Amino acid sequence: METLTRSLDHLCDTLPFHTGWHLKDLNTGAAAHRNGDMVVPSASTRKIAILMAALKAAHEGRLSLDQPVVMEAKYQNTDSGCFQHLQPGFTIRFKDALTMMIIVSDNTCTGTVSDMVGLDQVNALCQSIGMKGTNHLVGVPPLGLGRKHTLDMVNTTTPNDVGLLLDMILRGTRDASTALMLGSTPVLCQLAVDILSWQKLRNKLPAHLPLGAKVAHKTGTGYESRNINDAGIIYQDGKPLFILTAYTEHVPVELEDGTPGHWAATDL
Repeated sequence: METLTRSLDHLCDTLPFHTGWHLKDLNTGAAAHRNGDMVVPSASTRKIAILMAALKAAHEGRLSLDQPVVMEAKYQNTDSGCFQHLQPGFTIRFKDALTMMIIVSDNTCTGTVSDMVGLDQVNALCQSIGMKGTNHLVGVPPLGLGRKHTLDMVNTTTPNDVGLLLDMILRGTRDASTALMLGSTPVLCQLAVDILSWQKLRNKLPAHLPLGAKVAHKTGTGYESRNINDAGIIYQDGKPLFILTAYTEHVPVELEDGTPGHWAATDL
């Protein structure tokens, strides 16, 4: 872990923008971080917490995974996902809305789910498990905010917070008491891991792994690529090997050598 930490820090030290990460070895339990408690825009990695709050609501009977959900026009004013391009008024199941929210980062679904669950419930869940640097401010980020926004205008989190959440979800798949801390069950925690592993955006973390490697993760890209984030559980031969969350901040549009900033951050 010490050698790996030095290597990760060396990679980050060469970049002219903020980087933060959280790493946990799931075999030994050893963990390390870089700027792990620094609050940064969460972008779409926030949807992991929304997913768990939704599953908590389902477990408590406030919502049902099978209930029909209408995709309304008011949630389609977004630039993320597929449903923004479809005619409004169609119906899908709540579980399918959760799936689309994660695997293609569909913000029509995210806005719908956020309102159904309630951002107060999402924040309450985060606070209850110790995600002290996380705040869910809006269900769907407004368009046109630009790169120069302040942190109090967007949803925020920390690398350590999301690492903690992923660790608890994974442990919750096999430990009922941990699942209960999330207001969930082992079956529902496993569903969360499954949905995260269906992610269709195979860049960022998966791009640096062998082809076909299993990664249960959620990517996130901030306004005008100011932030390039990813957070996930990485597997080897079907066994969870480590958790890695990676966050950037103030990524420039272009580096001094002409490299696009978003490419440099993705290639981290």
